[in-house]
Amino acid sequence: MMIKITENSLRDGHQSLLATRMRTEDMVEAAQLFEQVGFHSVEVWGGATYDTCLRYLKEDPFERLAIFKEIFKKTPIQMLLRGQNLIGYRHYADDVVREFIRLSAQNGVDIFRIFDALNDIRNVEVSIQEVKKQGKHAQGAICYTTSPVHTIQSFVEYGKELAKRGCDSLAIKDMAGLITPNATFELVKALKEKIGLPLALHTHSTAGFAFGSHLKAIEAGVDIVDLANSALSEGTSHPCTQSMVATLQGTQWDTKLDLEIMEKAAEILKRNRRKYKKFESEYNQIDTRVLVNQIPGGMISNMANQLKEQNALDKMDEVLKEIPNVRKDFGYPPLVTPSSQIVGTQAVLNVLAQTRYKTLTTESKNIIKGYYGKTPAPIAKELLERIQAEGEEVITVRPADRLEPELQKAREESQGFAKSETDVISYAIFGGIAKKFLCERNENCLSPEALTTFEGANAPMSKEFTINLHGETYNIKIEGSGTKDENVRPFFVRVNGDLKEVLIESSEKDSKTPSKKSDSLPQANLPGHIISPMPGNLTKLKVKVGDKIKEGDVLAIVEAMKMENQVLATIGGEIKEIYAKEGQQISANLAIMLVE
Repeated sequence: MMIKITENSLRDGHQSLLATRMRTEDMVEAAQLFEQVGFHSVEVWGGATYDTCLRYLKEDPFERLAIFKEIFKKTPIQMLLRGQNLIGYRHYADDVVREFIRLSAQNGVDIFRIFDALNDIRNVEVSIQEVKKQGKHAQGAICYTTSPVHTIQSFVEYGKELAKRGCDSLAIKDMAGLITPNATFELVKALKEKIGLPLALHTHSTAGFAFGSHLKAIEAGVDIVDLANSALSEGTSHPCTQSMVATLQGTQWDTKLDLEIMEKAAEILKRNRRKYKKFESEYNQIDTRVLVNQIPGGMISNMANQLKEQNALDKMDEVLKEIPNVRKDFGYPPLVTPSSQIVGTQAVLNVLAQTRYKTLTTESKNIIKGYYGKTPAPIAKELLERIQAEGEEVITVRPADRLEPELQKAREESQGFAKSETDVISYAIFGGIAKKFLCERNENCLSPEALTTFEGANAPMSKEFTINLHGETYNIKIEGSGTKDENVRPFFVRVNGDLKEVLIESSEKDSKTPSKKSDSLPQANLPGHIISPMPGNLTKLKVKVGDKIKEGDVLAIVEAMKMENQVLATIGGEIKEIYAKEGQQISANLAIMLVE
């Protein structure tokens, strides 16, 4: 049986190794070669790519999809869809789920790999239905993990449920690279014998045995394997495509694919990878600690950054030891977005506080309350009792059944900056992040002060202009700003067609961009000082000066490790001062506001 290959380098490859930062233009040339190879599919969309396009790259995700659809005429385009979470980090209402899938299908996605972080079948039903309605291929993914409650039988039973819902194929999704070669053989054999649908294997090389796992999967009858071109393979990415193709040559599983074309693509991707050196994760090599902590590679780098902001990077080993304990207390969820962020963030807080669960994040409470679905094992009794003692409701219904329709509200709120259906769906899923991108795309966001930081600039405020410097003329095009950090903002600037990133320091006179002095926050040393439980980005202030509040009220929202967390009032009273501003990076030991 000829083995089919899904090429992952244009999505999960650079997501795993380069923080998903590869721009579309640096993938196009390789994509044109991939179209000639004859892959089963190419994964180019979904996962973290959508968020990163909006938040960091200042690219329209649907424009990226359209560009790839122009290239891939015969090779199916595949995306990774997080079930009811779509490409975001919370459950969205059914109308948003259906609209996103409709637009994705219409704009080029052929195969939807659909998973739920808890393997809760209720959280993927609507997605599967809509994919089938759009006439596209629904691939149901089984999130693989190890724990006392996860067995081959439990995975097979979940696979049967996916088949009953109408999935066209199944996938074993091993996001942390945990599945051993022998376990792979047994699971693939069982799924093929008991269900019989076409089966794909997706695993990462983090623990060092993924290539062997793929070979055992092939022996057991797997139909499709996920691999990445050599330029973006191994480490926390996937086994190498070329190596597997060469290994299978002359066997009954020969892929018949052209290695020479892949090598040409590899040269292009290797050259372009150098542009993203600063995003290379220090955790992108083999790390067998994953066999215990089960945290995917990209998650480890995020946690390291959180600890670094708290001057506590030396506690990384403690956090990695705490993660399995939190996971057990939370009912052994597979660690994949968003459950990996929830468990990882809580472990960081437990270690920093030196007291377990002194503070429970909003999303930790939500997973305990059943808002993400049914966990594989029961939640720890003491955590359930604590939530119930605080008057919180624990639910057993499908989480999305609690959500009111959201799409019409998004349409109304986005009038003026959303120019298309795809703009609206971006706003419905990512809110303020999408609004910021769309406003910057539609309008000129550079201040005159920012423009004058270019020596020799002599042009009106514009996104494209010409400067004369030392007798040379340069064409400059501004393609969007990155995330603001105090008074410095990175801009993507194209100089004579060559893309660069520059840091522009705002003038102290620029009232729109506060100086470091005005951005500084006081140390939290008063009883009424309100702090965030973790470092992150202050995305929403829920109160204003003069408001009367009571203990437990939600005062602000802080985004950390891709999750939104509530900042709660520790005392009741009146909001006397607010020190922080929306969009500001904050630390856990600095006061956001004062309650008197």
